[in-house]
Amino acid sequence: MTSRGTRYLDIAEQLATELADLPTGARVAGEHDITLRFGVGRAAARAALQELERRLLVRRIQGAGTFVNRRIDYVISHDRRPSWHETIAAAGAQPRTVVLGVDVVALPEEPAALLDLPLGTPAHRLRRQSYIDDLLAATSHEWIPVATVPELGAALHAAESVDLVLRQVGRVQPVRSWSRVSLDVPPVDVIVGLRMESTAPVWLVESLSRDAETGLPVMCSSSWMRADALRVVVELGEGRG
Repeated sequence: MTSRGTRYLDIAEQLATELADLPTGARVAGEHDITLRFGVGRAAARAALQELERRLLVRRIQGAGTFVNRRIDYVISHDRRPSWHETIAAAGAQPRTVVLGVDVVALPEEPAALLDLPLGTPAHRLRRQSYIDDLLAATSHEWIPVATVPELGAALHAAESVDLVLRQVGRVQPVRSWSRVSLDVPPVDVIVGLRMESTAPVWLVESLSRDAETGLPVMCSSSWMRADALRVVVELGEGRG
C-alpha cells in the first residue's frame, strides 16, 4: 500500500516507463496535467517531475517546458577533434550551434597568456549557444587570433562548426593540447544563458587548441555544459590496448 507521502514515487516510476518509448526532446506533461491524470495535488505532481529530473530522465528549460532527456558522453581526448559538432555526432545525437556574437577585441590577460600572444593583440571573441537534439546544452566563449581567420564572422555564415572553419579557412589542423574540467555552480549570467530552472552544478570545460603542424595556439575556449545533458569523459594515455 502506497502512503500519501510516497505517491509521487509511484507516479515518477510510471512516467519513467512511458518516457523510455519517447524520442529525446519530446515534451513531457506538466504539473497541471499530472494532477488531473493521477488525482493528486500540485505538490505531488511537482515532486514526481523533480524525481524524474533527479534521475536525469527529463530536462527543464526555463520558459519552454520539460522534455525527455538522454544524457550523452562528451569525450575529451588527444585523438579526437576539439569540435562540438563532431563530438556530439559521434555520440549519436544531433548537434547545432547558434552564434550570439562575434567581435574583434584586444586580448585580455588570461586568453593572451594561453594563446602565447602579447596583451592587447586583436582577437575574435566568439559567444555561442550549443544544442543537442534541439535542446539547449551549453554556452561558450572562444578566443581566436585575427591572424588565424581574419574574416571569422563571414566564415561562420557558411559553416556552423568552428573546427571546420579553422581547417578550411585558416588552413590549420586544431588539436586539443590542454584542458581543465570542473563541476561547479555557474554564475548568474550562465544560469540565464543556459535557461536553467535551478542553480544545479554544471560542467566548466576550458581548453587550448594548437595547430598540429606548427604547434602554434589557434583557439582557447571556456564552455559551460549542462550536467543533465552531458557527462564529460576525459580519456588520457595511449589507449586500453
